[in-house]
Amino acid sequence: MQTKELYTIILSLLLLLLTANVQARQGPIPVFVSGTNGYNSFRIPAIIMLPNNELLAFCEGRVKSDNDFGDINIVMKRSNDKGKTWSTLQPIVDNDSLQAGNPAPLVDLQDPAFPNGRIFLFYNTGNNHEGEIRKGNGIREVWYKTSTDNGKTWSEATNITTSVHRPKQPKLNQAYNFAEDWRSYANSPGHAIQFSQGKYQGRIYVPANHSAGAPQPNSEDYDAHGFYTDDHGKSFHLSESIQVPGSNESTVALISNNRLLLNARNQKGDIKARIIAISNDGGNHWGKVYFDHQLPDPICEGSILSIGNRKGKTILAFSNNADTINRNNLTVRISFDEGKSWKKSFLIDTNPNADKQHNDYTAYSDLVKIDSRRVGILYEKKNYATIAFAIQEWK
Repeated sequence: MQTKELYTIILSLLLLLLTANVQARQGPIPVFVSGTNGYNSFRIPAIIMLPNNELLAFCEGRVKSDNDFGDINIVMKRSNDKGKTWSTLQPIVDNDSLQAGNPAPLVDLQDPAFPNGRIFLFYNTGNNHEGEIRKGNGIREVWYKTSTDNGKTWSEATNITTSVHRPKQPKLNQAYNFAEDWRSYANSPGHAIQFSQGKYQGRIYVPANHSAGAPQPNSEDYDAHGFYTDDHGKSFHLSESIQVPGSNESTVALISNNRLLLNARNQKGDIKARIIAISNDGGNHWGKVYFDHQLPDPICEGSILSIGNRKGKTILAFSNNADTINRNNLTVRISFDEGKSWKKSFLIDTNPNADKQHNDYTAYSDLVKIDSRRVGILYEKKNYATIAFAIQEWK
């Protein structure tokens, strides 16, 4: 074979590989860009796909600063082309000068009263900084809104705090007086889920976390839990808490035999890996609880999603910053055995020059199923300057 022919073959192979890589991953496409639309910054992404295949992306629009507390709205954008382009920004929740955050959306497809589906958007409000609320100086409440027209318009908000929270008697609000003493409170963040079949069909489940009692060293006052409704929002119930001090921001996915898998952040930080809990009764109680050392984590949020089935087992996708030091190296992993092992791994975004002390290049993310071969990732990028969207082919 002559040199020219060999060169042509090598070039063709390189072009083929390049094309395959482009097809395997699309994006990232900027969705929310800090400093635009009257917002100082955007954080805490959540994403769902509607029955008509449109994508709805939610996040916190922080008006005056990038602080976790202050004038914070929940905002939304829409894509009708699988994330290639996005609509103008639509405010969904405005809590005046206070905080509305931690959006946890899902589409209820099991309610006979709404055969075309009804969107639920769960969120939290707060009247003080998290640190002060942990001291008992303030309250975090839990609310939801719904939409029956694919997110074009939204209902008035419904407050479900007394059903899913257990505050004792906050100094800034004397309306609550439970036997327990929950203080800080937050949904997931990221999407909520619905059981589509089996014993708990129709159940809407929202992962969450709270702090209990006075602040403890190493954030040991935090516990992950969940709440759910079996009647499409008419009533709500609390799960038991995960008995791992420091278990925090949680995400859930359905697995086989009516079980639920919860994946949580370890706020305590002594073990830089994700906390896993398995429920055999629809997320009401928790059986096996363990750390998954296959999923390194720098103390940050992650997202888990059921994306298919193989040989009677649920296929799971999981995204987080696969690093024990920095919020960096955003990675999507695939498990074909319901989280026992993670056979595939895709690096979505990274900063190779990350400072080994203080560098948050990628951070929070949320996953959505695009089709049988692809997942979408809505994630914080470039030191919180942008919330971007990418699609990864995994199959």
